[in-house]
Amino acid sequence: MKRTFIYLIIIASLATSCGNSKEFDATGNFESTEIIVSSEVIGKLITLNVNEGDLVKQDSVIGYVDSTQLFFQKERLIKSIDAVGAKMSDIPLQTAAIKQQIKNLEIERQRAENLVNKNVGNQKQLDEINYQIEVLNKQLAAGVNTMSKANISISKERESLISQIEVLNDQLSKTKIKSPISGTIITKYIQAGELLTIGKPIFKIADINEMILRVYLSADIMTKVKIGQNVKVFVDFGDESKEYVGVISWISPKAEFTPKTIQTKDERENLVYAAKVIVKNDGFIKIGMFGEIKI
Repeated sequence: MKRTFIYLIIIASLATSCGNSKEFDATGNFESTEIIVSSEVIGKLITLNVNEGDLVKQDSVIGYVDSTQLFFQKERLIKSIDAVGAKMSDIPLQTAAIKQQIKNLEIERQRAENLVNKNVGNQKQLDEINYQIEVLNKQLAAGVNTMSKANISISKERESLISQIEVLNDQLSKTKIKSPISGTIITKYIQAGELLTIGKPIFKIADINEMILRVYLSADIMTKVKIGQNVKVFVDFGDESKEYVGVISWISPKAEFTPKTIQTKDERENLVYAAKVIVKNDGFIKIGMFGEIKI
């Protein structure tokens, strides 16, 4: 009876030790895609309606930079375009009178030719009419040429002004501070009322809907994995561990020594391959948390 009791204790202890041990193929820390949004214009920050920890959607407007001066510049350019447009010559309208003179003379010429053909007209009068038509045609051609060149010059000036307005429109659009991705505000670098310069950071945003577990794979594990493969991901939350499904999205083509964050010296001296595992976040995984994978 005593021997049977000892056997039962041994079996229970073995079962317990087996149940608590987990052999993982790789370990690492969670990170996310982080973007620092910087100012693209110079001006005072009027509003920035976010705080650290806020969730924002892609392309949502979360702040404004003062655009008063840009607006006034645009208004001046619009008025300049109107003024330049008024200088354009209406060639058909401005040549209508001389064209009518030519038309009238052509009618007179036809009559004069008929009379000359019947030997009752004056050739000198016909020649004079032809001369007047020739002079008027030259005047018409010269006038059209002059007005056309002037209109081309005015059109180029107008196009230049329109291009300047397009630049201002682009700058005005950049006074609206937008989120480039859907995510969580990690850091807020500036407050409303402060002066922005081009390139000055405004906020940092991270996409935490999909977390990246950066792990390091040993050479023997490398033969078992490929990009796009599903793996089991385990994350410890205090006293309990939760399992997720991860997808290997990237594997480094170059081997490296295990990073110093690995605890033992023997492990640090091994050559490993860095890899990224994408994990759909349920809201519990945080940046920097420890994770383990099982192939």
